[in-house]
Amino acid sequence: MNGLSNYDEMKKPARALLMVTALSAASMLSGAQAAAEPSTARTTFQAVEQAHAELWGKRIDRHGVMLDYVGEIPTPEDCKLGRPNAIGWWSPIENGPMFTGIYLPAMCERARRSGAAADKANARRLAEGLVKCASVSDVPGFIARGMGTDGRCHYPLGSDDQTHPWFLGLHAYCKSGLPSDAERALIVKKMQEVANVLESTGWKCPCDGAFTGDFRGGFQGHLFRDAVRYLFMLRAMADVTRDNVWLERYRKAAAERPAKSEKTRAEICAAGYPHDREAIKGIEEYALWIYVGSQGALAKLVAMETDATLCAQYRVGLALNAKSALASIEAYKGFDNNDTKFFGNTNWRAVYTTWFPQPTQAEAKRLSETGDPKKRGPRKGYESRYMRNPLAATAVVALAGDGTGRDTIEQALRHYDYTKLKMSEFFFAECAYYALPNKTKEP
Repeated sequence: MNGLSNYDEMKKPARALLMVTALSAASMLSGAQAAAEPSTARTTFQAVEQAHAELWGKRIDRHGVMLDYVGEIPTPEDCKLGRPNAIGWWSPIENGPMFTGIYLPAMCERARRSGAAADKANARRLAEGLVKCASVSDVPGFIARGMGTDGRCHYPLGSDDQTHPWFLGLHAYCKSGLPSDAERALIVKKMQEVANVLESTGWKCPCDGAFTGDFRGGFQGHLFRDAVRYLFMLRAMADVTRDNVWLERYRKAAAERPAKSEKTRAEICAAGYPHDREAIKGIEEYALWIYVGSQGALAKLVAMETDATLCAQYRVGLALNAKSALASIEAYKGFDNNDTKFFGNTNWRAVYTTWFPQPTQAEAKRLSETGDPKKRGPRKGYESRYMRNPLAATAVVALAGDGTGRDTIEQALRHYDYTKLKMSEFFFAECAYYALPNKTKEP
């Protein structure tokens, strides 16, 4: 994941299946209408509708999993051999559970606000996609990054960055009131299956295929991201199962000091993501996108927590993260909607022509670094700096839940022509919008 080795993160799908999101004419502005509105004239809601239409028209695959970008989906042979690499980096199915899981809470809130059948169906579809990501492997507890052309093949290396959002999204859906009792029971059963495996591995994420027996990432480290994600998953399992075993594990974990830490996990949560600055350089400039899920988890911990002391610690971290990320939103001003930089990632086979066997994760990572920069082009990096990071910042700030920075957030959301973006990470705009307090009635 762009050099953050321990914090990694997915043929065009059938058009008919991708267009299941038909928007209600009475309540939704069409993507075409929104695109016609200049950013200075349209409302924030219209801008978000444009983003929504663009995502659901092209970037949610037939399984209900978000693609990184529109491009050729890997084949079973690609996944077996590890092309472009065994991690799946730089392919369209690199970050399926990560993006889908972070996005799903926003879609549940959208459905709550609109009451529209299409929105409810879309939230359900995303939940089904997440369940499928945990159902295509013979290795229990493995979360696939996404599925290839046959609907089942996948890369063998998942990660903690895929696993935590999987829980985040399914927890939100289970608590939304949208699923039937039977559907909810099936989802909770799958969550229990994955969580029990993680508990047995010390919360390390299992791999599959040729890497069965290996792990990629975990949750018991000393960073803010480790602490908040681990605590959330334990508390979420207690919330959906009502099993006190999970609650006891959560209470114990909150009071524990991880290895290499003088702080308890609850104290680490109060320190917010600034706690991670030494380990992960340039968070505010480049890496806020890997903290949106953590901020969402912290917000959920605040909502679930009944202990006043713990809740106060979580609130401190939540507010500190929002305050720290606010200035990063301003980078949106550096994005030119008329920019024509080349985006070669769509044709990833032409960019990553080198291949060699990858018996180890280190070899898979080495292969991932062999792309031709000229064939790749500068567009992905441009969007990462001036779209992904500022929109991730809007989500981090909005998830504080108190309306902090609302004007700045809305200006950023209105800035982009979402039909011209290549990477799907603009979904953070909807995450931000639906995390803001709903002060006005939407059309």
